[in-house]
Parts: sequence; structure tokens; C-alpha cells
Amino acid sequence: MTTVLEVRGLTVAVGVERRPPLPVVRGVDLTLRRGEVLGLVGESGTGKTLTALALMGLAPPGAQVGGSVRLLGEELLGLPVRELARIRGRRIAMVFQDPLHAFTPVQRVGDQIAEALRIHHHPRPRRESAQRRAVELLDFVGVPRPGWAARAYPHQLSGGMRQRAMIAMAMANNPDVLVADEPTSALDVTVQAQVLEALADARRETGAALLLVTHDLGVVAGTADRVAVLYAGRIVETGPVEAVLTRPRMPYTLGLVGSVPRPDARSPLTPIPGTAPAPGTADPGCAFAPRCPLAEPDCVTSDIQLLGVDSPSRAGLAGIDAHESACRRIRLVSQRTAVELFPPSGEVGGGARGEGGLEGPALLSPGDGDPESRSRALPSAPGGRAPKTQGRTTPPVAGGGYPGTVGLPAPPTPELVLRVTGLAKSYTPPSGRRRRERAVVAVEEIDLEVRRGETLALVGESGAGKSTALMEIVSLVAPEAGVVEILGQDVARLTRRTARLLRGAVQIVPQDPMSSLDPRMPVGDIVAEPLYARRVPRDVVASRVPRLLSQVGLDPTDAERYPHQFSGGQRQRVAIARALAVEPALLLLDEPVSALDVSVQAQILDLLLRLKRELGPAYLVVSHDLAVVRQIADRVSVMYAGRTVETGPVDEIFDAPRHPYARALLSAVPLPDPVAERARRRIVLPGDPPSGVPVTAGCRFLARCPVAALLAPGRRTRCENEIPRAAQVTVAGTHTVACHFPHGGMPWQHIRTDRGTSGRPSY
Repeated sequence: MTTVLEVRGLTVAVGVERRPPLPVVRGVDLTLRRGEVLGLVGESGTGKTLTALALMGLAPPGAQVGGSVRLLGEELLGLPVRELARIRGRRIAMVFQDPLHAFTPVQRVGDQIAEALRIHHHPRPRRESAQRRAVELLDFVGVPRPGWAARAYPHQLSGGMRQRAMIAMAMANNPDVLVADEPTSALDVTVQAQVLEALADARRETGAALLLVTHDLGVVAGTADRVAVLYAGRIVETGPVEAVLTRPRMPYTLGLVGSVPRPDARSPLTPIPGTAPAPGTADPGCAFAPRCPLAEPDCVTSDIQLLGVDSPSRAGLAGIDAHESACRRIRLVSQRTAVELFPPSGEVGGGARGEGGLEGPALLSPGDGDPESRSRALPSAPGGRAPKTQGRTTPPVAGGGYPGTVGLPAPPTPELVLRVTGLAKSYTPPSGRRRRERAVVAVEEIDLEVRRGETLALVGESGAGKSTALMEIVSLVAPEAGVVEILGQDVARLTRRTARLLRGAVQIVPQDPMSSLDPRMPVGDIVAEPLYARRVPRDVVASRVPRLLSQVGLDPTDAERYPHQFSGGQRQRVAIARALAVEPALLLLDEPVSALDVSVQAQILDLLLRLKRELGPAYLVVSHDLAVVRQIADRVSVMYAGRTVETGPVDEIFDAPRHPYARALLSAVPLPDPVAERARRRIVLPGDPPSGVPVTAGCRFLARCPVAALLAPGRRTRCENEIPRAAQVTVAGTHTVACHFPHGGMPWQHIRTDRGTSGRPSY
């Protein structure tokens, strides 16, 4: 197979302001053959994107690039700008991570694709023919209404449509190499499936090799032929994707794979302690040594090159298909599992303080040190029953039972913390043309119940109304329609005093902690603020804040630091500590790990599970990451276009979903296992998720439903005219589905699908 791209000893050093350049990429070697897919994976800050930009000659201004980059034998480094411009877009093209910023905002999408055709084709095609070809390319990559999309400006397209338009422009000139930088990182899983299909089609059509830069090991497992793992600017493991992901021989890779949650099973995640070194601070030896449980003195002081996993004495001589690892302890790594190397905090020997876990955190007891905390109880529920605020009810285990109850009477049902019935919310645009139109309905009708010690996850695509529902609950004001009850209290009937007392029972951890943490306040004051709002004495606050910080895995001395001095995972811990300060009965978590790398994500999930086990609050989690939901939730509520379409225990929903939308959503989640991922089929839904509730009389999912597309006209009429109501589908009465034609319960993994544009399954 012909080698199209060969990279040897690539280095990139970047200077900040007037400081000397710091090495970010430190000697990367890559080989890419025609038609091959090479995945370049690693966490944020490892140098993935900078490597891709350096290949394209797009390194930041002032960056010092060294080494060699050869495209079909032609050296690219050092070429004049005009020569590079001639090659870029014609022989090597790039799909950028954020197409909204990559496209010119004042030029129509079709004109920009046509421009790429006219610049690189000789003789130059006429403008009309180039624009016709642009429409054909948009249609080829699956953009709905390609003629309209070609005439639209970038901001008028959805995120998935923009990404597919970017792929269309990249493949326009049949390049030899496609470089895709995180092409699916900000997309819903259903749209991600569409974009991956478009990338695969583009590669098949052009015969190009694909360098796929991503942090998503599931995407790599289903797409790549080979994979290279990057850490601190160096490749630490490389080889065939199946070998690297199923038999990793570098401790970092082993921990990284173990950190990835799986949608097909609940398994312990392995948070890697510590953080990656900042550019220019890595030791002369292995950069992972400070975080590695197998490190020995030589690892810190002396460098090590990639060694052949099967025959170390032949390192680098077995060809580019060899499985190689930059580790002296390959044999020992092969004898350990990820859980043995990086045990979760619940396991013996779990993590160190800081980003990697805890060291015997001090637990807060109810009303600890606060003589007034018990007297400031929450208001009584109707009927004179005082809701419990400090209970430590043991949460139910998977399957609905409780630990240690075999042969004993079932314990009482845990207290109902939250009940939502028929909740609705709409918005009227503040100005512009849309104000003259009808209001935008964000939530049409949802029903929820959460009990103490339980985790309920709200899942669905962007625009389904998940975060809106969360904001309606936390606001403690009368909803537009429906009923919200917290600890038995109807929020529409709260007085100012009872609302203030109930406020401490409901706390929220926002999606972006940085935007919710005051940059001018030290972390200790941020965590103490809810306590002062509850009029807790200062001496009690002073003793409680250090214990809260310890409880979430931070050092008490961190109280004097400011938010910008923390990493993303540490800021999330601060937000959790602030929410726990008043010991809430219900914790609302809005996409708590969506912006974090997988190893840090594993740390936060491990923390949340431990806190629930020790303190017993109820969690209501909003997430679009279904693999995360499988690890943390007890029950799941699936939302589509502002309505609840399916609710049930997490294992029932994930193993045998009944609603067509839930089945498609779960089938689109990639597995970080190459064998399992390639053996199953996806249900690729047509179109994009709706923004708000669509204007239709019947089922909101009708336009995209693969089941309705197969129904006879007489049966389809019911879907067109009647909104489906939730109905029980199991004997236990815990699983409800709002569908006229729910599936019989066959696991979705066994569905055969049509891989065409309709995405219609064959049942």
C-alpha cells in the first residue's frame, strides 16, 4: 500500500508573548498509507491539534516547527506560503473542529465550496458549474435540502450540517490526505453518527487517507485501522486499533481505556491520578512517570523510545503495523488490569489527593457544629409530615433491591424528593421577526419522580428541553403549566419564607463551573457563600469549609486560591463542594462532565458515586452522554422535543429500549471496543434534532421515526393525528413508553439496519 504521508521527528515549540518557546510537540513520527485511517488520540493539551495544524502548515504565528513532513515524497516543511497554498485543499485538506469559525461568516456556504473548486481545478470551471457541484457535494454528505443549504450562510445551519458542509469542502478536490480535527466533539450522538457516515463516504469516494484527531476512543474503535496515543507531545503507544485498545501495553493507555464509560455495561472506571505536565515542564525521562504506579527511578531520568510489544529486541523493525509501546515494563503491564493499576476511590488503595482521588476525606454529619441547623428545619409537607433532610438512606442497588436483604422483608420505599407532573415552558423571543410569530415551546409535557438516594438521568439530543426542565425545577417558582413538588411541597404555593427554607434542599452544579464561580473570590469564600446565606455562624463555616474541600478531593489549603488557578476537573469539584455545603436533599447536575477529558471525567463520576453512597442525596442528572448515564444512573428518562418518551430502570432502557427514538439514540453511542463496535449496526436517523416542539398534531418524532416510515397508511394515521401517551410495558410497572407502536423488547444490538440515508431498521 502506497505511503502518502510520512512524518518524522516533528517538533513544535510555541512562545507566549515574549517568553521563550516551550516544546509542545516533541518528536512525533507518523506514517499514513492510501485509504487508511489513523487515529491520533490523547487528552487535552497533549499536542494533537497542534500536530495536525503543523502538518498543514498552519501552526500558530511565531511557532518553531522542526522535523520532516513528506506528502507523496514532497517535503512540506519550509515550503513558501504560495506553494503551501497550492497544495492545501488540493492534495491535503482539513476538517476543522469548529466549522462555524472555519467558514467565512459573510459568504454563502455553496460559494465557499465552489471557491475551493475554482481555485484548484485547471482549467478553472465556470462559477455556475462549480456551484452545481457544490450542491452535489452537500447532497453526497447527507445535508438535508442541499440547494437551500448552499444558499445559506454558516450561522443558518445546525452544527451537524456545518460539519458535513466542511467535509464536502474538504473532499471537493479529491485530496490524497484528509485531516479531521475532533470532527464530532460538540455533536449529539445521532448527529455524530451522520458525520461519521459522511467522513466514511468521503474517504471511499476520494480514496484518501484519513488522519482522525480525537479524544473519543469509541469513534476511533469504529473508524480507525491504526491508532497512535499521544501524551505530553510524544507518541507513547501505537499499533493496530484492536491491539492497542484491547491489549494496551503502556500504563497511560491502559488507564485511558479504563476511564472510558461503556454504554453496554456498568463497570468501575479507572481515574488516573494527577495531571499531565504543562509544556516545557516534562522530566527528561518518561513524562508519565510522576503519575505511573509502575514507575522506577530510571523512568524519570532516562528517555525511552517505542519498543515492540511482541519482540522488544526488534523495536521499530517490524514495520508500521507493529504494536509498540514506550515503556520499560511492558511485561508487567500485560499482567495488570486497569482497575489494579488505577483503583477507584471505593477500592482499596484508591487515588491520591487532588485530581486523582482522596485520602480519607472527613465526612460532614448532619448539622455538624451548627447549633441552629436543626431548629431551621424545612417546612412541613401537607398533612403535618416534616420531610427528612439529613437521612442517610442506603440507595437501592441495580435491579431495585437493597444490599443484604435476601430473605428479609423489603425495606420501606425511600422518600419521594421530587415529583414533576405535566411540566411545560415556552419562551417569547424578545425582539425581531420571531416575536410576531408564536412562542417557542421548549418543554411541552414531562413527568418525573426522584426518590432519596436515587439517581435519575434526563437524556436526549440538544433542544429536547432537558436543561430548561432543570431550570424550572431549581427556580422554585410556579411553572407555566403542571406541578413541581419538592419534599412534598408544591412550589406554586410557597411563601417567601418557605421558599427560602426550601432553597437549601435543592442545589445545582452547572455545566460550566468557571462561568458560575466568581473570579474575584477565593475558593473558600465561594464554598462558604451558601452557608452565609443560611445564616450559619462564622466559626461553624470556618470549620466546615476545609472539610468540604477535603470531601471533594481538594486540599484545605486550596481555599486561598482563585478559580482561574484550577484545572477544569478541580473547578468542577469546587462547584460540587459549594452545592453540598447546605447538605441538599436533591442535587441537580447539568452536564457535569461534558467538558472534561475522560480520565478527569472518571474522577468526577467516581466522586459523585462515592458522595451519593456516603451522604445519600438524590441526583437529577442532565446529560447527552449515554455512556456516562449507564455508569451513574439508577433510572433514565428519555426526552424528545419537550416530551418524555420513555422512562425506566437504567438496565432495562439500555438493554431493551422500546421507543424507536431511544433505540436509535442508544445504537448511535460508540463502544470503545473495536470488535464489538464493528459487529453492530447503527440506526442513523434522518435530519437534525428539532429546536423546540415541532408544529404537528401527532407524534413529535414522526418526521424522523424509522418505524412510522414502514407502517401502512391506515396505521400511520394514528401517529399523524394522536399524541402518544405514556403506558406501562412491564409487569413491574416501572417502565413506561409513549409510543403507539413500541418495540417488543428485543435488544437493539440485534437490529439489522439499512445504511442508506433513510436509516430505516429492518425489524
